[in-house]
Amino acid sequence: MRIFILTLSCEDKPGIVSAVTTELASAGANITESNQFWDQQTGRFFMRIAFAVPEGTDRDTVEHAIKPVADRFDMKTDIIDGARKPKIIVMVSKFDHALLHLLYQIRVGWLNAEVVAMVSNHEDSRRTADLEGIPYHCWPVKKENKAEQEQKLLDLVQETGADLVILARYMQVLSDNLSNRLFGRVINIHHSFLPSFKGAKPYHQAHERGVKLIGATAHYVTPDLDEGPIIEQETERVTHALSADDFVATGRDIESRVLARAVKMHLESRVMLNGHKTVVFS
Repeated sequence: MRIFILTLSCEDKPGIVSAVTTELASAGANITESNQFWDQQTGRFFMRIAFAVPEGTDRDTVEHAIKPVADRFDMKTDIIDGARKPKIIVMVSKFDHALLHLLYQIRVGWLNAEVVAMVSNHEDSRRTADLEGIPYHCWPVKKENKAEQEQKLLDLVQETGADLVILARYMQVLSDNLSNRLFGRVINIHHSFLPSFKGAKPYHQAHERGVKLIGATAHYVTPDLDEGPIIEQETERVTHALSADDFVATGRDIESRVLARAVKMHLESRVMLNGHKTVVFS
């Protein structure tokens, strides 16, 4: 049996679920997982269905079976082959905790992905890339060459067929042009203090202010800096007894976990964009 994943969104109307499942059944599909959500505020309906089909059934056959329903309800649909290993590009600067956690989760099989390239504005992670057998691209970014370096990234995405770009503590702001061209295909991680404690050493700033909760946010990148649709978040309580370095260590752990979970949900087609928000099926 082959596994496919169907995601769809459309204006909510009666009969959507019945129509979709009927067409899948006619194609010999056995549904293994189903999630749905009606956004009452916008009137939009979202659905994710994983299903098994007999060997020999390809994506075109499934797409053909769904097309009448998709046309009838004016659906936006996507069909993912569960056997295909998604390709990712990981971008990192000097702090490599989130990168190393991603690589480990891929190694043990929790994340189903192939890292086709690592990109950095520093040389610090080259040794890690060499040990993993991953092509490493060091592209220092300055104001004068920012457009040129971002074009290299776009070319790399096209050359490698990368499905997702991950900013694993990549400390460069992407331009509006790049953010728009890769919308929905770039995930970033940052601490959840924003808009407070901007700039350098945010955890030290938080420690000085006596913050009691430390958190991290993973989101899609948009031209609005650190304000893209949120995929995953987590917080952890801290106390006055902890040092600033303890705050930093706690933050590293949370950032690593949150980013990995966000990447996993995206790669499994569990995240659907809903305007400035996301629908995330667990």
